[in-house]
Amino acid sequence: MRISATAAGAALLLSACGPKALTLPEQPVDRAATCGVVAATEARAATPDIKQPLPFTAQGRILHYALLAGAQGEEFSAETATAVNQRMSDLQEEITTGEWQALVPACASAFPATEKTEVTLPADNFEAGLACDELGDFMSMALRSQEVEYASQLGEYSDLAREFDATLGPGLRSRAGAGLPAQQQARRVALADAAKLGPPVMVMRQCVERFG
Repeated sequence: MRISATAAGAALLLSACGPKALTLPEQPVDRAATCGVVAATEARAATPDIKQPLPFTAQGRILHYALLAGAQGEEFSAETATAVNQRMSDLQEEITTGEWQALVPACASAFPATEKTEVTLPADNFEAGLACDELGDFMSMALRSQEVEYASQLGEYSDLAREFDATLGPGLRSRAGAGLPAQQQARRVALADAAKLGPPVMVMRQCVERFG
């Protein structure tokens, strides 16, 4: 059966209009940002009412990619995490109009910490408390603009933060010294460690149960 040039051209045009095949970038910031957009798109597709906010666990999953990108070194890099968030905005349209579903398993493989179903806080109370304090602060700041939608969860984090303000100071001074730079470094290390424990909402649930 012969296909006319017109029909062939129409077929090519239709295929060109289909979703674009996507690959996971090699560059760390772009890779984390891509997976963040994929997680957000997947969560939105599973939410029947687009006017409703995403589930809190979904927001945590999206944020986890920025956390993990910032935690690649021994100390957490806020600059890297911020860069991931900025790139998510840049990449959103390309990813959501492409074959983003194919990237779901690729993101799971690239960021295995996001797939953990159990998390365990450090046995040492000070180390666990510092990790919880830093992670809760990161989550609260990242979701500040949606504080009304997630008032219950963020309220628990605020309660923890107030308790940690009173209890962590002596341990931080004894382990890092009285100098502010050393204490800030200890906090960055704690946040990097917290990011690697597993999904942040699951980690914070353990924090609330242990210290709340």
